Amino acid sequence: MTKVFSGVKPTGRPHIGNYFGAFTRWASEQDTGHLYCVVDLHAMTVPYDPEELRTRTHELAAWLLATGIDPDRATLFVQSHVREHAEATWILDCVATMGELGRMTQFKDKGGGRDSVSVGLFNYPVLMAADILLYHAEEVPVGADQRQHVELSRDIAQRFNHRFGETFTLPKATFPPAGARIMDLQHPDRKMSKSDESPQGTIDLADDADVTRKKIMRAVTDSGTEVRSGEDKPGVTNLLELLSAATGRTVAELEAELAGARYGDFKKQVAEAVIERLRPVRERYAELAADPHAVADTLAKGAERARQTAAATMADVRARVGISA
Repeated sequence: MTKVFSGVKPTGRPHIGNYFGAFTRWASEQDTGHLYCVVDLHAMTVPYDPEELRTRTHELAAWLLATGIDPDRATLFVQSHVREHAEATWILDCVATMGELGRMTQFKDKGGGRDSVSVGLFNYPVLMAADILLYHAEEVPVGADQRQHVELSRDIAQRFNHRFGETFTLPKATFPPAGARIMDLQHPDRKMSKSDESPQGTIDLADDADVTRKKIMRAVTDSGTEVRSGEDKPGVTNLLELLSAATGRTVAELEAELAGARYGDFKKQVAEAVIERLRPVRERYAELAADPHAVADTLAKGAERARQTAAATMADVRARVGISA
């Protein structure tokens, strides 16, 4: 049984890029040793609204359940509900170096060299390392932009083990299969985002069928009339990837079937396929949203299960670093 840790931040609204790129894979690959975490502490590194954070955290957990995460099989929990994450971060802070954190690409991009950014934005890769190492995760499914953070987690674990004795498992980053990357419908040269930067280019999981259909029908296409993928046709390629993800068919199969099709008819087919694929997920989410106490109870049970492992790890860590019980 491979131990796997995956985390998702409750900022913005989850969209079909999250669904096809991560959530569905987590649901299909889940097993007893897998942990799925809503990492709400990571959402505090930039200015935020407390009430919105609480709401988004609960909503995101409900979407993961609606997608198919089985809390009786895998462990689903909220990061802040297991306080060992914060404790482990401080101890690992004393192992990590300023130079390592300063080289993190995402900090350079988000911080922009400003002195006014929070220490949390600089430090959150150590919190991510704590998330992973507390559970002795062997694999961490991430996007390419998170590879550097998993490598840092591995470096911190190695240094801790060398200094204090074998304690942490060295994690390995794993990556989703090709074809799971859904781009913005209005700007197909960039990823779909949970922010409000491009509301017409993003299909939120919470959108209804009519809104979903309108957004796809208004999606950017390309010059020419051929329905085919290629670097010179980013808009059509993105819609083909979306149709492939929604139907489970390859892009090559879809290109052959749609040879000679008009863009309008092509978009209609994409829209109906996506709507049908999301229909049971949206229906299940509505049921979960109507019973928030059940979702909260599920998260509490998940946190208790996660805490058993995290507490055992921290007891070992405390003893090794010289902290009294």
